[in-house]
Amino acid sequence: MVTHTTNYRETFIEVAEDCPTDHAEEPPLADSPSIAALHHRLIVEQPYSRTSDDVIFETHALRRGIAVDDTAAREEFFSKGQPCLRSSPLGKRYGWGIHHDAEGRVALVPRESEQYELLAADPALAHTKAMRSRRV
Repeated sequence: MVTHTTNYRETFIEVAEDCPTDHAEEPPLADSPSIAALHHRLIVEQPYSRTSDDVIFETHALRRGIAVDDTAAREEFFSKGQPCLRSSPLGKRYGWGIHHDAEGRVALVPRESEQYELLAADPALAHTKAMRSRRV
């Protein structure tokens, strides 16, 4: 079985060009947490402890009532390609950059912060942008 991954290493995902906010916002909480709210919670509660694959699978598992440590479900989930964190609403709508360290673990960086500016200018990192919400 082929296993796909969404992980990046030493990469900074910058905020989408058409992001409607000039500062990072926490996604609103609701009775049923949105994908954005789950991504935000999982990354913020323990920065640099989860990879993109971890965040994406745990979000899927929490929304579907699957145990997050279900190895078989995780293997089946990643047997097909999955959208990476470039498609997360965090970078598209809520103003968060996403830094992937050398081991692929992720942390959120508010777009208005000095850390964001430093990471966006760091030539040692690969750079990409969150996906646009609208076509050009």
